[in-house]
Amino acid sequence: MRQENCCGGVVFLILGAIAKTAHNKQVLDKLQVERERGITVKAQSASLFYNHEGVNYLLNLIDTPGHVDFNYEVSRSLSACQGVILVVDANEGIQAQTVANFYLAFEAQLAIIPVINKIDLKHADPERVEKQIEKLFDIPIDECVRISAKQGTNVEKVLQKIIEKIPPPQCNTADPLKALVFDSTFDHYRGVIANIALFGGEIQKGHKIVSAHTKKRYEVNEVGILTPDEQPTHKLYAGQVGYVIAGMKEVTEAQIGDTLFLYKQPVEPLPGFKSVKPMVFAGMYPVDQTEYNNLKSALEKLTLNDSSVTIHRDSSLALGAGWRLGFLGLLHMEVFNQRLEQEYNMSVILTAPTVPYKAILSSAKLIKEYGKAEITIINPAQFPDKISVSEYLEPTVLGTIVTPQEYIGKIIVLCQDRRAVQKDMLYIDEHRVMLKYLFPLNEIVLDFYDALKSLSSGYASFDYEDAGYQAADLIKMDILLNGNPVEELATIIHSDKAYATGKLLCERLKDAIPRQLFEIAIQAAIGKRIIARETLKAYRKNVVAKCYGGDITRRMKLLKRQAEGKKLMRKIGNVEVPRDAFIRVLKREPDK
Repeated sequence: MRQENCCGGVVFLILGAIAKTAHNKQVLDKLQVERERGITVKAQSASLFYNHEGVNYLLNLIDTPGHVDFNYEVSRSLSACQGVILVVDANEGIQAQTVANFYLAFEAQLAIIPVINKIDLKHADPERVEKQIEKLFDIPIDECVRISAKQGTNVEKVLQKIIEKIPPPQCNTADPLKALVFDSTFDHYRGVIANIALFGGEIQKGHKIVSAHTKKRYEVNEVGILTPDEQPTHKLYAGQVGYVIAGMKEVTEAQIGDTLFLYKQPVEPLPGFKSVKPMVFAGMYPVDQTEYNNLKSALEKLTLNDSSVTIHRDSSLALGAGWRLGFLGLLHMEVFNQRLEQEYNMSVILTAPTVPYKAILSSAKLIKEYGKAEITIINPAQFPDKISVSEYLEPTVLGTIVTPQEYIGKIIVLCQDRRAVQKDMLYIDEHRVMLKYLFPLNEIVLDFYDALKSLSSGYASFDYEDAGYQAADLIKMDILLNGNPVEELATIIHSDKAYATGKLLCERLKDAIPRQLFEIAIQAAIGKRIIARETLKAYRKNVVAKCYGGDITRRMKLLKRQAEGKKLMRKIGNVEVPRDAFIRVLKREPDK
């Protein structure tokens, strides 16, 4: 029996391994957030047997997400594979993320099988998609397989192509055990369940294994394959993909990218995965500080399953103790927050997302304090003063936009608005264009994707990759309430956008803060210079209600006495910003 590992949007291939019922529409999307949003967030593994010309083959399949924010899932899954199925929609054609995922597989030197799905749709145009694949990826048209997963058309042909084109794993069961942990989940009853790909040897219940990362020893309680549900087996052999439960009780013990080997048979650890680079940072705080420990344990368990999130401890005067989390993008941040709520029943406060800036210091005192001349700033509170900095740097990304040609004009205007520089423009065919732009990351991190979708009636797709840092004119903008800065609302922005952002924040705060018995001045300031102001009027008693007729001086005396009282109160009065006001102001949606 031969084995082959391949990866791609392979839900359709498992039709033989699952019962065809109404409940099994999204069999590989197990998370509630995936079913609700209709997107894949986690890579899912499945193994199934397939008989081809009298020989039984074991196919190990991994279904991966397509969105750029979950790119890390794709690159991790590719390390356990020998080939990929590149699925393209016959209706939509090539999207920006199709290009990104193709190059990931191409760089990993994997066999690529292009598959055109949804040919049963009314407006499907497989000929056009085949030409796009040939032009962009240099894959001959006759290698493309046209299928309809819904109706099962040509699915057999894909399975045959997998067996013909994708080589079996090059490994030997006689070698000592060498297993790569490429994913892991936490079960309350059984501890950590690690998904492994075996690159040598075999593993069974009762084996003593050691983790190369922690050097801890475990006894294997259960091994098995995923079909896609867990199916215990007697043994796992080299080349197989499966799971192992070995009594790991702590969430930190199953590091993704770790190598497992047999006790007293050490092996050279596998290279693992390159550490992930967060693109967006946000502060996360429990709504109630008594929930701090529960949130801490929920975060540990969720980051075990989603290892691309980075965590640093943080605290704030208004919101208490919390964390600064690094995400791969905004969708990633939203999905992580949604999973916390759905899987662990945790409601949290997320602050406005920021991107990691850098500053090159010129002050000898600061260089000595930090121990280096270039520092990374992930929290606006740490932003150094302009006097002690020779230049500020902001992160940039190379964005790829694939759009129907009628929307080009609007999209170019949008990109110029976001300080983007055009790098390339290529017609994929007579209807679709691929644009490449160099964007400052902070310009696209908030609402660029939404703006692009609404401009192009949902037809344009967007994908980006890291492009290093560039010098920028950055400033820190403070929000003052009656002259006192509010730390949580400080932001780092480009000087061109300061006035508009400051005005918007002041207007939002005016609506969010409850009125007091004294006047509140809400100001946006850059250093000592005020750039925007809103005034929240005081509550006032009608002190002249008792005057009926009589001299005007009587009215003026009463009003003057009230004004003096308000002035005194403003001096001693403290403005308490309620927590829900913070949440409303920091919410990302622009005011409609």
